Amino acid sequence: MSEASDQPVEVVIVTGLSGAGRGTAGRVLEDLGWYVTDNLPPELIGTMVELGAAADPPIRRLALVLDVRSRFFTGDLSGVLEQLRGAGIRTRVLFLEASDDVLIRRFGYARRRHPLQSDTPDGTLSAGLAAERARLAAVKTAADLVIDTTELSIHQLHRKLEEAYGAGGPPALQLTVQSFGFKYGVPLDADMMLDVRFLPNPHWIPELRAHTGQESVVSEYVLTRPGAQDYLRTCHHLVDLTTTGYRQEGKRYMTVAVGCTGGRHRSVAIAEALGELIGAEDGAAAVDVVRVVHRDLGRE
Repeated sequence: MSEASDQPVEVVIVTGLSGAGRGTAGRVLEDLGWYVTDNLPPELIGTMVELGAAADPPIRRLALVLDVRSRFFTGDLSGVLEQLRGAGIRTRVLFLEASDDVLIRRFGYARRRHPLQSDTPDGTLSAGLAAERARLAAVKTAADLVIDTTELSIHQLHRKLEEAYGAGGPPALQLTVQSFGFKYGVPLDADMMLDVRFLPNPHWIPELRAHTGQESVVSEYVLTRPGAQDYLRTCHHLVDLTTTGYRQEGKRYMTVAVGCTGGRHRSVAIAEALGELIGAEDGAAAVDVVRVVHRDLGRE
C-alpha cells in the first residue's frame, strides 16, 4: 500500500449564515490544499467522499460548503456526521456567523437578496436572516469551530482558518521571478516591477548580441557592470521584506517582474541571479517555492 493510501481522509463541512464568509473560507481552504465543493446536497456527501478516495490521486482532504441555497439542506447534519465518523473519517464542522447589522450592510454592498428572504411573510432581509438563524441553530450547536466574522477582516479570517485547518507550520508562499521586455508591454499580474534598463545593453556589443542572459558570457557582463551588484542586493532585500509581509497577510503568490528593452539580455540575467539568491535562502525564509520564467526570451 502506498504512503498516500495510508493517509486518513479528512472532511470539513463549512456552513453558517449567508454573508458571514463561507465563500472566503472555501477559497482559503482551497489554498491550503483542500478539495472544495460548494452547495453539495448533504445526501451526496458520503458518495463524494467515496469518489474522492477512489480518485487518482486520491482526495484526502475534502471541504464541503453547505448553505440554505440548497433546498436539501435543512440544517440537520447529524445523520451525515454519524455516517462519516462511523466510517473512521475525521469530520469537523465549521460554522461562520456575524451580527445582523453587519450582515445587512454586507448584503447592501453586494446588492443581492438573502436566499430565504422571499420565503418570509414580510419579505424583508431581517426576516430572512432570522429564518436562517433558526434553521441553522442545530448545526451551530454541533459545530466544532464557530467563527464570528463581525469584527474580522478578510486577512484575520484567513489566519484563523490557517491555524485551524492548515497542515502545520507557516503558510507556503510561491514566488515567480519573470523577465520581460518593455517593448512588448509590462506584465499585468506583476506585484513588483524592476527596471534594469539603466545597465549597459549587451545588444550593442556584436559578440554578445546573439546570446541571452541565461548564458554565462552575457550574465557575467551584465552582473559586473557598475551598480549591478548593489541593485541586485537591494532588490533581494525588497523582495525579502515584501514576501515576509505577504506571508503574514496570508497571501500565497507573488510575481516579481524584471524588465529591460527586449527581454533577452539584462532582464534575463538579473532575473536568474535574483532567483538564485532567493532560492539559496535557508528554511526560515519567507519563500517556499521559487521559479524563474522568461516571458519574451526568443521573440527577437
